[in-house]
Amino acid sequence: MQRVALVTGGMGGLGEAVCIKLAALGYKGVTTYSPSNTKAKDWLKSMNSRGYNFNAYPCDVVDFDSCRECVTKVGNDLGPVDVLVNNAGITRDMTFKKMTPKDWDIVIRTNLYSVFNMTKQVLDGMIERGWGRVINISSVNAQKGAFGQTNYSSAKAGMHGFTKALALEVAKRGVTVNTISPGYIGTRMVTAIPREVLDNKILPQIPMSRLGKPEEVAGLVAYLASEEAAFVHGANISINGGQHMY
Repeated sequence: MQRVALVTGGMGGLGEAVCIKLAALGYKGVTTYSPSNTKAKDWLKSMNSRGYNFNAYPCDVVDFDSCRECVTKVGNDLGPVDVLVNNAGITRDMTFKKMTPKDWDIVIRTNLYSVFNMTKQVLDGMIERGWGRVINISSVNAQKGAFGQTNYSSAKAGMHGFTKALALEVAKRGVTVNTISPGYIGTRMVTAIPREVLDNKILPQIPMSRLGKPEEVAGLVAYLASEEAAFVHGANISINGGQHMY
């Protein structure tokens, strides 16, 4: 049986690597994109020209009704979602002194509310079928904090609180719920950081002295989505090159 895997925010960076990995393993790959994304069709055409049979649906992950409509359409077109990867996220970095309610709200809603909005649409079906995987992409900065990221760190820490609580509720229902906390990965978001900041402040904190690769995180997602990971539940798995160990 070919399972359906839905990755939020899968057009670029870490999400794209996850989509590629899951498609290569035989999943029906689905990603969401913001309704305001004018490049979505070009991305989908490019991916499919490379042999990846992806499907993409517009979805505003901060809007509950939009998430419901998206998942309903995926179910009608492809079948029920078996694997949900909550990957969509944004940053609005600044010190707390400068942070406005709008800067706080948009990060919390995009990074945390989206986890509720999407998981709510698929969980009952997973329970009814007796199989499902919910994988939440958090961050090393949820574990150790980061200067200028009170909004982002709060949202990403909240994701794992969600994971632990939901894991208790579904532990006997064939559904696993886990968090992955990547460190600094070589995505466009990270490589946009000024080189001097990367070289002098970030890389010295990483014992491996390099950025992670999106494919390395995608491999971990693929494992958690597999049959072999059925006993991994309620976990927060770090993948950060040794930057933060506890």
